[in-house]
Amino acid sequence: MSRLTIALDIMGGDNGPHIIFPAALTALQQTPHLHFIFCGPLNVMSLWLNQQLPNIQARITLSDCPQIVTMDDAPTHALRYKKNSSMRRVLDLVDKNEADACVSGGNTGALICMAYYVLKTLPGIDRPALITLVPTINNGKVYFLDLGANINCDSEVLFQYAVMGSVLAEQISHIKQPRVALLNVGSEDIKGNDQVKQTSRLLTDSQNINYIGYVEGNDIFSQKADVIVTDGFAGNIALKSWEGLVNFAIQEFKKASQHNLWSKIVANIAMPLFRGIYLRMKPDQYNGASLIGLRGIVVKSHGNASSEAFLYAIREAIQQVEMQVPDKIKGKIEAVLMERHE
Repeated sequence: MSRLTIALDIMGGDNGPHIIFPAALTALQQTPHLHFIFCGPLNVMSLWLNQQLPNIQARITLSDCPQIVTMDDAPTHALRYKKNSSMRRVLDLVDKNEADACVSGGNTGALICMAYYVLKTLPGIDRPALITLVPTINNGKVYFLDLGANINCDSEVLFQYAVMGSVLAEQISHIKQPRVALLNVGSEDIKGNDQVKQTSRLLTDSQNINYIGYVEGNDIFSQKADVIVTDGFAGNIALKSWEGLVNFAIQEFKKASQHNLWSKIVANIAMPLFRGIYLRMKPDQYNGASLIGLRGIVVKSHGNASSEAFLYAIREAIQQVEMQVPDKIKGKIEAVLMERHE
């Protein structure tokens, strides 16, 4: 199997190297043909690498980056003044084909801004989108985009999101003719703003997309669709609401279980069932939002991700490389454009 190289932004996220190093080590143990390029301060990376076995050391290259993009950096400031940062370096490595993909848990706005500038979008794509998997009933999953890359999207951009989401569902989840839906305030044709209605018309007219119509917010987890499309404003709110609801349920269960002796007994009996539900809904295992639509593969990890969650982001990058996702999106977009000109 040919070598697969992923560049990691070691300083990205709230926890930085503390969670990234263990995740990278696990990924190397699980994937024999995987190599990493660590990007960050040399002294921090060398200290960890010197503690590893020689066979692990041989599969890691260090790239010294004296600058760090902080969570408070404005995207344009980071783009202009942080050219020697770990975030910028991972993108440059993908652009130069020295890495097959990159993963960062850093400042989302800065990453999107830098990635758009360095990698550019694929022909026929106006803007990249953040997409992730969300759990649904009956052990299903749905691809959900955009998660916040673009707050304001016109109908053409939303149409392109639908195409890209369809490709990802097809290639990564192996779903033939994935069902694509638009998030709306109602399922009836008369509902929604002009932007959503115009997007719906574009999708209805396309022979390359299996469009099924509108879904509402309470349908996100219903398994009615394989891909759900919305703008970054609504998408980010929906995603954060899901994460908050899971955490709320955990805290309420813990509080209720300590109410009295009887509640403690009931909680112990119900714990295996609750734990199974929690593991199914836990956002960690869905960490790794892909910034799709670019000429290279960029995966955004949650800034507060655990080591386990960051490992999922690395796995997402590996899958996209193996499935050659940018090439597949490019081919699908070309087919759609050709269809429109016929």
